[in-house]
Amino acid sequence: MKRQIRAVFDERTITVYQAYSPAIAVPAVAAGRFVPPFKRERMTWIKPSFLWMMYRCGWATKPGQEHVLAVTITRAGFEWALEQASLSHYVRDLHPDRATWQRELKRAPTRVQWDPERDLRLRELPYRSLQVGLGGVAAPRYADEWVTGIADVTPLAREIRARLDAGDDDAAGALLPVERPYPLPAPIAAHLGAG
Repeated sequence: MKRQIRAVFDERTITVYQAYSPAIAVPAVAAGRFVPPFKRERMTWIKPSFLWMMYRCGWATKPGQEHVLAVTITRAGFEWALEQASLSHYVRDLHPDRATWQRELKRAPTRVQWDPERDLRLRELPYRSLQVGLGGVAAPRYADEWVTGIADVTPLAREIRARLDAGDDDAAGALLPVERPYPLPAPIAAHLGAG
């Protein structure tokens, strides 16, 4: 499968990742939900892939991304976000024309981007991983309704990175969260070009 969601999930929830500065992350972890200075009016991007998050935040070393949060959210909320989403790029096979896609993108409260998945050494893999941008009505619904828990997994990210730096890829790989293919409902998969 060229585009597939792989994630940690159970019957009710799915784990997504975000990286923030201490100013946002520490209060969120303490409260178990997003609180100021988190801004509900800004688009916020969530990623089900731990390694894609590590690629994006440089193993929690990039400025403003020093804390990696594992956020558990309801699958109902996650799937609502995907149903409402527009792809962030025009795809000829999925959109009748570029103008229709642009109207859809402007109207949609969420957007989806398929980016190359990463391996343990953060090298590009030949299949794509999902990230979801939550804006409009979706961002406050995410922050106030869908979140069921927030954990700081920065120590895990640093430990995996330390094992990699020591050349122990097996030990590093053994620490990774176990992600499985997410059972996306067929209409949502078709809408997003998954598969």
